[in-house]
Amino acid sequence: MTRHFFGDTGTLLGRSLRHITRSMDTIITTTVMPIMFMLLFVYVFGGAIQSGSDSYVTYLLPGILLITVASGISYTAYRLFLDMQSGIFERFQSMPIARSAVLWAHVLTSLVANLISLVVVVVVALIMGFRSSAGIGAWLGVAGLVMLFTLALTWLAVIPGLTAKTIDGASAFSYPLVFLPFLSSAFVPTDTMPGPVRAFAENQPVTSIVNTIRDLFAQQPVGGEVWVAVAWCAGLLVVAYAFAMTTYRRRIS
Repeated sequence: MTRHFFGDTGTLLGRSLRHITRSMDTIITTTVMPIMFMLLFVYVFGGAIQSGSDSYVTYLLPGILLITVASGISYTAYRLFLDMQSGIFERFQSMPIARSAVLWAHVLTSLVANLISLVVVVVVALIMGFRSSAGIGAWLGVAGLVMLFTLALTWLAVIPGLTAKTIDGASAFSYPLVFLPFLSSAFVPTDTMPGPVRAFAENQPVTSIVNTIRDLFAQQPVGGEVWVAVAWCAGLLVVAYAFAMTTYRRRIS
């Protein structure tokens, strides 16, 4: 049964990745917006923002990475919606294929596509002056946390992909996720914000994730905040996965 699942997932993953390679504009589109944000904030607003860091692009990059992910996962919902409308799910159900393999193929495709976008964003940040003395362990920690965040948001994207009535509705859900980092410590320290905004910023998942990545880049002790970040990501992943699988079973039953 396990071999059947992994084999089916691998086959369907290859199908989804071929779709990606044939339409690289999706990766380009999801990469351009965070890069534009980074250029705008570093070269237009950066001189007026007091971040407490010598390099604003270094301060900014963790939040830009999360915006890149939030932008990229909208295409998971988009591709799922197209598959639902094309009737391919019904054809898969008539074949001896593990049911959950269809969704996992889309989710793993999202991880690959987002990883490519993240690498491009980091390269642009290096050109703009981003520097980090972090060792390989810290970089692996950043990669692990960002991939966990991507996995959680991707399973969240599966839900509108399965339930949306229009193609715009399938991808529009990601807009609040893209702008959530603006109400966090991603762009400015939270202690510069008004009371109610600061309270929200300090108690939402993006702030703990951004602060953890920033500390890893700076080779600073991450303390307990890393566990808060992991708990947010893991909790969102469990809830999103449960709702996505329940929705999927109802749609194909």
